[in-house]
Amino acid sequence: MHLILLPGLLCNAELWRAQITRFSGEVDVDVPDLSLDDTISAMAARVLKSAPDRFALASLSMGGYVAFEILRQAPERVERLALLDTSARADTAETLARRKSLIGLAETGRFKGVTSRLMPSFVHPDRLNDAELAKVVMDMAEKTGREGYIRQQTAIIGRQDSRRILTRIRAPTLVLCGADDQVTPLDLSREIATDIPNSRLVVVERCGHLAPLEKPDEVNAAFARWLFD
Repeated sequence: MHLILLPGLLCNAELWRAQITRFSGEVDVDVPDLSLDDTISAMAARVLKSAPDRFALASLSMGGYVAFEILRQAPERVERLALLDTSARADTAETLARRKSLIGLAETGRFKGVTSRLMPSFVHPDRLNDAELAKVVMDMAEKTGREGYIRQQTAIIGRQDSRRILTRIRAPTLVLCGADDQVTPLDLSREIATDIPNSRLVVVERCGHLAPLEKPDEVNAAFARWLFD
């Protein structure tokens, strides 16, 4: 089996380090770079170009937007689907305006990645004093860089609303969300799980937006059931 892991905004393979360590002996694991394109469709096409004919697909946040687009472009190639801390909806007007403002700041050179002030938005309060976790999150953002960030935000702004395709998804699907996710709240995952026919919702308690980093054991347990049951 081949497992493709799609990271979120300002994230890279380090987001999935615990999952790579746990499953790389049993499946082939690949983490595409989603910082190279400024449309979700181009991101999806790049993933598909290098992917095998059939694969399991796991994603978080922005990666979920790419996963939905992969399902538009080549649904028959996705054997299993995991959607973590993401949304099938397009941005609200308020969120759209905020993204455009952030792009404007980045374009003028005021890109600071993920700072300590932003950490409460991404992780559960229990983990705010976890220096090791904070370093991973901040390092991923720094490696993505200003230009990568602008491309990713531009792609997110232009994405489609994916709610209409949910009922057409046939792959066995894991929908997982941190109970305290502030970026993509749990209700958005409940909506996804309700509409995908063959899906299972897992709620990770005392967890924010970055479940694979915050609660790796819980995510690994859910992945093991999703991949092998």
